[in-house]
Amino acid sequence: MTRANNDEMLLQQPWQRERQIIARLSSLNYRTGKLGSYLHNIACGVSELIGVDWTVVTFCQEGFETILASSLEMAEDAPHVYALHGRLIATVMQIRRTLAVEDAIANPEYGRPAPGYRAYLGIPLQTTEGQVFGTVCSFHRQAREFTTEEIQIVELFAERAATAIDHYHLYQQQCQFNQLLETEVEKRTTELRATQAKLVEQERLAAIGEFAAMIVHEIRNPLTTMIMGLKYFQKTVLNKASQERLSLALGEASRLENLLSEILLYAKPQVLQLSELDVNEFIRELLIPMREMPEAISRQIEFMPASPPVKILADKDKLKQVFINIVRNACEAAPVGDVIRWKVDNSSPDQVSIDVCNGGEPITSEVLSQLAQPFFSTKPGGTGLGLAITKRIVNAHGGELLICSEQLTGTTVSVQLPVAVP
Repeated sequence: MTRANNDEMLLQQPWQRERQIIARLSSLNYRTGKLGSYLHNIACGVSELIGVDWTVVTFCQEGFETILASSLEMAEDAPHVYALHGRLIATVMQIRRTLAVEDAIANPEYGRPAPGYRAYLGIPLQTTEGQVFGTVCSFHRQAREFTTEEIQIVELFAERAATAIDHYHLYQQQCQFNQLLETEVEKRTTELRATQAKLVEQERLAAIGEFAAMIVHEIRNPLTTMIMGLKYFQKTVLNKASQERLSLALGEASRLENLLSEILLYAKPQVLQLSELDVNEFIRELLIPMREMPEAISRQIEFMPASPPVKILADKDKLKQVFINIVRNACEAAPVGDVIRWKVDNSSPDQVSIDVCNGGEPITSEVLSQLAQPFFSTKPGGTGLGLAITKRIVNAHGGELLICSEQLTGTTVSVQLPVAVP
């Protein structure tokens, strides 16, 4: 702005100046998220109304100022963050009140102005609690005096800028809080849904258990009578064809009796008797009888313990049932002479993974997705409840049963359980 224009503004009638101020203030339209353009309008309005060459709005923190808005265009590659040390803005931040310097070159005790400028007017930006966090600074290339009216004009605009910045920061904090709240609500909702699903499942299984117990009882009584009758005929002299039919009937009756027992085991609620177990010791103890199983006689079972040892809270007897079933399946799937690898992975701080690996034929993805479903079996004569019961026991421990099968690595069954809190 030229000296002539500046003089012209100074000679304006008071009512004309007031109209300009009101018009400029009315044109300011702050919307949350549009802080930059709002502050830019403030900087331009100040420069125009008091007739200075350059006005900036700054945010000051930890000895540095960041230029939030400028009445002049600033190069995109130029830094917009400056050290406050020894500068006029630092004085404003220190004294916490308006600073007007007619000629900063002639009065260097207030601090250095921006290069190429001499006159300076700085207004502190304050929160409602009185905390100073920035400035509105006006610079002029020539020395000049700032009138009381001009200072009041800039203070009015500075108040608007401070309110906008304060509200913007509050808005950002509110957005962060809302986001955290939404995340927490979503997390809690997921937990409630999971808990509700568990309760529904428990109620469903309890109802199934009661119904299964009744049905099994009704079937087992006549079945027992039938088996007793069939065994009676074993004492009589029968021809070869009759003996074969009798043997077949007894075999099927025995299979039906086993099926009824497994249905009861699957349907009844899993009540755990928890105790602290050292996983390495538990598996070493279990290895002795498991190596004597018929399925394991012609296979090797190698155990790779965890280092350091890891402890879990578990029902020892039910966990034995889990791994007897898993290792038996692995031995049946592995070729004669193959090695079954049983290892404990405690690389996770809050979870231990107990893996049983065999090198048998890989399981197809279609079969893999159904393995733990009740009554699904790939074995001739299998009940299809072994892995289903295993999964229920693992889930009751707060764990997870995972099965993966690939051509190169074979099949791995992983039992993942939470680590006992010290």
